[in-house]
Amino acid sequence: MNVLRSVLLLIVVGLAVALAAQVLLQDPGLVLVRYRGSDYTTTVPYAVAMALGGLAVLWLLLRLLAAPVQAVRRRRERTQRRRLADGLSDVHEGRWLRGERTLLANEDPDTLAIARVHAARAAAARGEVSLAQQHLEAIRGPHAPLHAVALAELALAQGRPTSALAALDDASAQPLPPRGLALRAQALAEIGHYHEAYGMLAALRKAEAVPAPDLPRLEARWARGMLAEAPDGNTLAERWESLPKPLRHDPAVAGAYAERAAAFHWDDAAARAIEDALDTHWDEALAAQYGRLTIGRLDQRAARVERWLAQHPESPGLLLSRARLHYAHGDWPQAEAALREALQAGAGPEAWELLGHGHAAAGDERRARVAYANALRAMRGEELIELPAEAYPPTPREGREVRNAHGMPRLQ
Repeated sequence: MNVLRSVLLLIVVGLAVALAAQVLLQDPGLVLVRYRGSDYTTTVPYAVAMALGGLAVLWLLLRLLAAPVQAVRRRRERTQRRRLADGLSDVHEGRWLRGERTLLANEDPDTLAIARVHAARAAAARGEVSLAQQHLEAIRGPHAPLHAVALAELALAQGRPTSALAALDDASAQPLPPRGLALRAQALAEIGHYHEAYGMLAALRKAEAVPAPDLPRLEARWARGMLAEAPDGNTLAERWESLPKPLRHDPAVAGAYAERAAAFHWDDAAARAIEDALDTHWDEALAAQYGRLTIGRLDQRAARVERWLAQHPESPGLLLSRARLHYAHGDWPQAEAALREALQAGAGPEAWELLGHGHAAAGDERRARVAYANALRAMRGEELIELPAEAYPPTPREGREVRNAHGMPRLQ
């Protein structure tokens, strides 16, 4: 496109010169210059040529006079660029002190801001946080958004999300660049304001501030957080309904909503959220959570578990939920049988812990101790202890009289 434009321009200039030459050759005209009593006459083409020649000589003289100044300026620019490149290389390679000094020596106004930002990062990497903040103060006024982003990165790296949020919310830093939007959402999530972080998803997506593959993960994570932090039932219902349907079927999101709904005694809503999610995407953790919910509807949930078991007979999460529901019903023999099936299917510490609770409630303290020990061992990945095959007689309780085989009282 540029070549075509240049060719057209040359053609137009050539036509204009040819036309002017034709007109001037037909009538060259007369130019009269009178200076201090002397008259100088010439033709128009010759006068134009002399004027152009004079301008060319003047331009050449100016270029010659400015050449030393330009050479010094170019040398200084090359030096500044080399310093910036060397400083950035040192910081990237972990030579913090040398890189910091090299970057601070840079005085080029075009690259001063980025040099101070990386000098601050080098100082922070050496543990000099206050010095890093001093480096950033030099660019606070003319480069407020860059200063806010660098200060927020420094604060988040030190675990101070509130300070990062204060830097990003400064009026002089608005509007925030894409990196600033991503850091603000991260700071909001770290202080527990998941609802505000979730509300920034549209801005992050529009500004392309976060890689596209990471957006679904962040969306699900912040959705879980905002559901878990809902202060009341109305807020919980509003936030749940605002989520897109695919996100409501996400196992982690559905589990977070079910836990919070159970806390508000919304038994039907809590159970239905997990049921819909499991019908859409099967998840073992969510299947185990279904029986762990602190809600009623024991018979309905037990029937639902049995229907799922017909489709997933070896599911450790479902077998554990079946055991929990039997245990909640007070049917320990059925719960124990379900727990043994769950353990054979690969259930972990939760099954051993519930087995310990059941044996302790039944008075079988030896099996209870072994089950509790296996719960800890399963969490640590250690070898499990074999559960005793037969139970010892119930341990005597305080205040109860115990007699021997002859009917005589036995000391406890």
